[in-house]
Formats: sequence, C-alpha cells, structure tokens
Amino acid sequence: MATIKPFRAFRPSGNADKIACPPYDVLNSAEARRMAQGNPYSFLHIDKPEIDLPENIDLYAPEVYQKAKENLERFIQTGVLKQEEKPCFYVYAQTMNGRTQYGLVAAASCEEYDKGIIRKHELTRKDKEDDRTRHVAALSATTGPVFLTYPDQPEIDRKIAQITSEFPVYDFTSDDGIKHTVWVIDNPLDIRFLMDAFTQIPILYIADGHHRSAAAANVARERKAHNPKHTGSENYNFFLSVIFPAKQLYVMDYNRLVKDLNGLSKEAFLAKVSDKFDITETGREKPQKRHDFGMYLEGKWYTLTAKKGDYDAADPVAALDVSILQENLLSPILGIGDPRTDKRIDFVGGIRGIGELKKRVDGGGWKVAFSMFPTSMEELMKVADAHKIMPPKSTWFEPKLRSGLIIYKYENK
Repeated sequence: MATIKPFRAFRPSGNADKIACPPYDVLNSAEARRMAQGNPYSFLHIDKPEIDLPENIDLYAPEVYQKAKENLERFIQTGVLKQEEKPCFYVYAQTMNGRTQYGLVAAASCEEYDKGIIRKHELTRKDKEDDRTRHVAALSATTGPVFLTYPDQPEIDRKIAQITSEFPVYDFTSDDGIKHTVWVIDNPLDIRFLMDAFTQIPILYIADGHHRSAAAANVARERKAHNPKHTGSENYNFFLSVIFPAKQLYVMDYNRLVKDLNGLSKEAFLAKVSDKFDITETGREKPQKRHDFGMYLEGKWYTLTAKKGDYDAADPVAALDVSILQENLLSPILGIGDPRTDKRIDFVGGIRGIGELKKRVDGGGWKVAFSMFPTSMEELMKVADAHKIMPPKSTWFEPKLRSGLIIYKYENK
C-alpha cells in the first residue's frame, strides 16, 4: 500500500508566477543566473543558490548550501512564503499544448522508497545524489518535488475532478507557455478519502526525480540514526511529491547524436547496420511504432526496423528501443560502449524537436542522428516491477514540475 501524508506547506503568499522556477537540474549555473536576474522572488535563489555567490564558487562548497538555507529563511521571514495553518493536500495541474495533467501533491514515504513500494527505474550519479542530500539536510526541507505516478484509479480521478471544479489559489502561464494551476485540499473528508484511496494502490513509480527521492531517503536514514526517540512519524520520514495517474502523462522521445561513423565509410556502416535492422530510405523523420528508428545520415532520413530474434522480447530492459539501438548498433558498430561517459554521443530531448537533430548533423559537428519512438509508461512500470534499471536517457517527461509553489519543510514554524 502507498502511504501519503498531508502537510503544512510553505507556499507563495503572492507572486507565484515570479517565484516558480524550472527544476534545478535542467539549468546550469549560467542559465540560472540569467533567468533569476532582476527577480528577487525567483526560487532559483534557493534551488540554485550559487547564483548569489561569486561565479567561480565550487558548486559543492559548504557556502552554497548555507546560502540556500539563508535564502529560504529570508523568504519565510519576509512573508514571500507563508505556511499553511493546517495539514493539506494540493492539486497541481499543468497544461501544455491543450492537454492537462492533474497531480496530487503529498508527502510520500522514505521508508516505502527504501522498501521498493516506491519503485525506481534509473541509477543515480553519486555526485548529484550527494549534492541534493546536502541541500535537503541544510534546509531541512525538500524543495523540488519528486514526480510519481500510479496505475489509473477512477475513484481518485473523480475526486480530483470535483476538487478542481473549485477556484484555484494559483493560476498562471510561465514563459515557456505552460499553464500552472494549484488548488488547496483542506476539507478533512477529502483528505481522508484520498489517504484511504492510496492505501489501495500497492506501488508508486518514480517518473522523474530519482536524485531528489534518494537524497530525501538518505537524510531520513541519517536523522533516524541520530534520534533515539524516533517514531517514524517525524516529517523527515517523508518527501515532497506530485503524484499523477499514468494515463495522463506525456513521455517524449529521447534522441541520439553520434560524432562519427567509427572509421567506417557510409556504405560499410549501412552494411553493418543491415545485419540487425531492415533499412528503408523513407524520408520519415519520426518512427511510427516500437522497434522502428529514424536515422539521419548525409542529408537523408532512413527508417530502421529491428529484426526479430536479435533482441530478447521477454526481457523488459532488453526489449526497450533504447536498449535495442545501444546493443545492436551504437555499441558494436559505432563503438559507444558507455553512453553515460562517452563524449562521442549526445542526447536531445523531444521537446527540442526533430529539427534539432537535422540542424546539428547538417552543421557538421555530428555525423548521424537517431530519432526514437517514445518509451511508454507500461514499459517503465515493467522495468521497475522487475527491479531492473533502464539505460540512460530512456524517458523525457514534459511538462516539467516547477519548484517553489509548494515546499515541504521538516520543522514547523
């Protein structure tokens, strides 16, 4: 069963559109400085606090986390953020290109993360996990929400639809054209209904936010170890999450670019590819179904279709398109052994469009591009249920959850 908890959030007293910012891990420091310039309300001052320190600062220096803590306390003391009078849930809706997804904002259980009731499908990088762990520990708060999902439950959908028929507390459109809307759930009957409904859901899945959830669990274990009166109900045992029904989520393609043909001529390369794939010069930029791939090479678009028998269709990881391309083409033909570290490969999220692939190949910096059919939520859940890990850059979720609209702090004021 999934345990969710209402909490007394800190949230904007006004200027929600100026406070809300993209997730910390989609901006580098220079981009964050530019985005927050002239905006003292931006939550980037908390999630990317190095922007308020010298540009040459070590991003993992103690001063960075101290600045984040100071900025959060300043936001609270000056009334930029206010705390809810009583524990609540929230609904956070995002609308992009005419479609809306509705997520329940709740505190999720670190213990259930550790036990695998909240399931992951990606590895974390130690440096990034350590960074977020220090951030959570310094602030005694989880400020960036973890993006969770669950198999569809009609009764929860109906309750959320009823709640969102009321007037929201925030409703604005960010610079990227995404509409963000938030409702407060403070009715005790609604809160109890949702808590009970989630006890009927056996598993939650991390869609995005593996480093954030790992960091919260690290801090929870540390504080438990140093608290002789630990009961399990302390706020540090939970983390900020937004939980969406799987059917509402939009997974985009995550495409690949490679610098060269690994010393092969075009003809030799295509001959090797034809061993594992049927090749058709279709002119089609995007694949239309699973196990098809678009390939852009020397001004032409090809469709590659994986040959049956050249991958294990029964293995939830091996049957992923990203695995098929890696194991049957990128590694054996192009010599990309570890896509996490190899500098000859790059990844382009579908939000940037297929045109980005063509532009970068035509520009001469990259030799060949591969457009992918999006990984499905069903595939993600199968991998997580098998307690396996997806290859890197398998999923790209849009829209991204904004930070700063709802904050989960361990100590109440």
